[in-house]
This record gives sequence, C-alpha cells and structure tokens, in this order.
Amino acid sequence: MQDRLAELGIPFEAGIGGHGVVATLTRGHAQGRVGLRADMDALPITEDTGLPYASTTSGVMHACGHDGHTASLLGAAALLAADTSWSGTVDFIFQPAEEGYGGSRAMVGAGLFERFPMDRVFGFHNWPGLAAGTIAVHDGVVMASGGRVTITIEGHAGHAGMPHLTRDPVMAAGHLIVALQSIVARSVDPLDTAVLSLCTIEGGTAPNQIAGKVAIRGTLRFHREAVKDVLLARIGEICAGVATSFGVKVTPEIVMGVGVVVNTPDEAGLARLAAEKVRAEVRRDLAPSMAGEDFAFYLKQRPGAFVWIGNGDLRDGAELHGPRYDFNDAILPVASGWMAEVAKTALASN
Repeated sequence: MQDRLAELGIPFEAGIGGHGVVATLTRGHAQGRVGLRADMDALPITEDTGLPYASTTSGVMHACGHDGHTASLLGAAALLAADTSWSGTVDFIFQPAEEGYGGSRAMVGAGLFERFPMDRVFGFHNWPGLAAGTIAVHDGVVMASGGRVTITIEGHAGHAGMPHLTRDPVMAAGHLIVALQSIVARSVDPLDTAVLSLCTIEGGTAPNQIAGKVAIRGTLRFHREAVKDVLLARIGEICAGVATSFGVKVTPEIVMGVGVVVNTPDEAGLARLAAEKVRAEVRRDLAPSMAGEDFAFYLKQRPGAFVWIGNGDLRDGAELHGPRYDFNDAILPVASGWMAEVAKTALASN
C-alpha cells in the first residue's frame, strides 16, 4: 500500500496510532478538507474458498473484505491524483485494527484530526446480499454499538462421581446462558433493537472431573444508549443470581466499543449525490445492521457518512466473517469512484 502511494507520488505519514497510514493530496487553493477511510486488518479465520489467491496463512483471512476496502481507497487516490477538476485537500486514512474496536480510537488518540484537520469524513463497507455495486445510504443509524462480554465462573473442582463435594461451574454456565437469553426477550422494549450472543465456552480438561472454572465469551449490540444500560444492569443481576443459586463466583467483564455509527444529515446527502454521479443504484430503504464498526469513533469527532456498497449475492458460508467469504473485485470501480466523487462533492459544497 505504501509502495503504491509512493508510485502515485502522494505523500504519506506512517505509524499513526500504531500501524495507521495517512496520505494527503492537495490541489488548488480551496480551504476545504475531507477524509476518506479504509480499514485493512484481517480476521483469525481459516479460509475455505479454494480460490487461487486464498490466504496462505492458516488461521488468518480477509473474511470481511478490508483488503478490498484498502484497494478501493488506493483506487480513489489514483483517480483524484489524475483529476484536475477539484480543489482542496483529501486525506486518505488507512486504518488498522477495526475488528478489535481499537484502530480508529488509536489514530484519533495519536492526533489524527489535529495533524490532518479534515472537516468531514466518509467511508464504506462492502455488503454481501446487496446487489453488486448498489450503494445503500442510511438517514441516521447505520450500524450498532457493541461490547465484548467475558463471564468467568469459578467453582470447586472434584471427582465427577462425587459431585456433592464440588461446586460445578459447567452446570452454572448452562443455567447462566439460558437466563441471559431472557434479557433481550423480556427486559428490552420490543420496539428497540438489541443482541446478546454468547459465542464461546471453555472449561474442563477431563471427562471424569468436574471443572473448577468456565469462561463464556460473546458480544452485545444495540442502537440506543438507554438499551445498553438495560443490558448491562440485567447481565449483572443475572450473574449475581446464578452465583448465589449454585455457590460459585461469577464475574462479568464487559469492554464497550466506540458507539453507534450515525450518519449526519448533510453528509448523507453528499454520499447519495456522489452515488448518483457514479451512476450507482441508490438504496435508502435498508434497515440498520447490528454489526459494529469503529468508524463510529471518527463520527464522534467530525460529521460524516458511512455507506454500504453491495458485494453481490449472498452464498452460504460466504457472508461477512464466513470462511468462504470473497470480496467481489467487480465492485472496485464503483467503490473507488464513489470515494473519489464524495470527496470532490464535499469539497465543492464548501
């Protein structure tokens, strides 16, 4: 990526917030400044596409298309570098660590907006299941806020044939999982949106020993802060109740993400206008997703918009974070074109 920027003659700074890179292109005398962002990290998933360009590293693949996002932003940089019709400054933000909620926060913490004082910021995510090249622009909420949940249950290990001498964390975990699923069903207003998914459970080493400790990990998602308060309160109450019921110690730890992705009205309008300029089909009727995106942290600092660009038909196992996911290279012209056009449109609006 840095080699390609150098080939294009676009100056850049590396090492921002860890591994972040920001390239800057200025043309003319206009004072407006716009940021375009792409994430570039992979996921700890083993690829199962069978494609000739599949990941050669076991347990690591681009299962969310961030490599395609990076290629799209490089394409936008090439388009803008060759285009003499615009005036102003564009910052190309290549961000690491989106999947861990930390990349945007680290770059902002390293002075991103002080060192590159952009007025607005735009980004996109490819979207399997949406027609290839279609651009979805939301008015308001786009994607959810979330948190990582870890619940540790500590009991008293012992012989499986003498369970009365133990305090079984596995049994407690079973009851806890069932009880926690009641939160969304019975504690959250049905007109609100929330998800609590418990995705891993670890405990025990032998089939004839009752374990001493179990760890449950998962995620929670929501679109409104008031819902977060309900989720956190009920998780704490249920964990305390299970601890009392089974004589174990239950410790919930929740690390929150960076917030809800919410498009600002003017920038959503610019995103739609740019989509029309690249002759993409525009959708405004899609519901927000419960997936999370740390682009939200940029939107806490600056107005902006985050859109979805259709990746094409959804196939089993080829959804985002699936082992057979494949970024559709055919959407690169639309993605690069939209990013370049939204930058020009935003600068012209200044």
